[in-house]
Amino acid sequence: MATLYVASTESASGKTALCVGLGKRLQRDGFSVGYMKPISLTARPLEGVIVDEDAQFIKKELELQEPMSDLVPIPLDPLAVESIMKQQKWLDYPQRLLETHTRVAGDKDVMLLEGVDRLSAGGLVGLPANEVCQLLDAKSLTVIRYVGLLTLDPVLFYRGILGDSMVGAVMNSVSQRLTDSAQEIAKPYLQREGILVYGILPEDRFLMSVSVSELAQALEVDIIARADKGGELVENLMVGAMTSDIALSYFRRKPNKAVITGGDRSDIQLAALQTSTKCLILTGNLRPQDMILGVAKESGVPIIVSKHDTLTTVEIVERFFGRARFQQEKKIERFEELLDEHFDFTSLYVTLGLK
Repeated sequence: MATLYVASTESASGKTALCVGLGKRLQRDGFSVGYMKPISLTARPLEGVIVDEDAQFIKKELELQEPMSDLVPIPLDPLAVESIMKQQKWLDYPQRLLETHTRVAGDKDVMLLEGVDRLSAGGLVGLPANEVCQLLDAKSLTVIRYVGLLTLDPVLFYRGILGDSMVGAVMNSVSQRLTDSAQEIAKPYLQREGILVYGILPEDRFLMSVSVSELAQALEVDIIARADKGGELVENLMVGAMTSDIALSYFRRKPNKAVITGGDRSDIQLAALQTSTKCLILTGNLRPQDMILGVAKESGVPIIVSKHDTLTTVEIVERFFGRARFQQEKKIERFEELLDEHFDFTSLYVTLGLK
């Protein structure tokens, strides 16, 4: 049985996506797969049950049978942390993790362990990433969101902490302009340093997209037109603050977009509705004219009315785009395609001793 710990150098690097993609490919290749999130900083108790969105999502996608308490054996929510620090609660956490891992891994060929956003997390209970890997005899794979050569600094630091358990890295979301430097400079350098690069995954606008419903949730409002289209994915963001005579040509530049514009700019709203627009976000807490509502309903374009001004609305939406969730079936399918094309599964299987 092989155990692979998936780490990352920052938040939103793609750990969950990689765990799902690897798990599905392993299953497709005939291996039985288990999953755990040994330390969770985002889990919370709800009516006596542990809730962790990433773990629940992977449980569903990989059709895992274990209860959440086994998939997330050590949830460090704020109350648990406070109790530990006040010496009101203490368990032998390493022993608990070892016993849970042994139970979950019993009939599995591969165990995937999803790490947290920093290697030190878990130190409070004696289980930072290097201790987890040593305790569970896990090999580690680090996900890098590659934005330039200095992105490699944390990877080298991780190798120093994780030691021989760190077998390689994956460069994720590599923009087209950085592809050459990733391929020709970064990859050879890491491999000279003993860190095998299993994949260089290109940036994909679709994977960075968010749903219309998620945008409404971020703005804390409801969709007022075509709420049935809330699952549509928005890949681009455009702000409509120009004159009406150039609006149409401007909006034609990007497909599958959300357009943010003032609630009183019906001319801009109408121009946006004539192009590939996934939703309109109207600012200033102003509802659209009936004519705009009618066109939007007929075109199948949802409308969201923001309580904020345009600048604040743009800031909120841009922040939300920066942490786009992965939990849509179409995104999973697309990420699997990227892995099939750009990830060296043969080398990983050799590293893990899989036949």
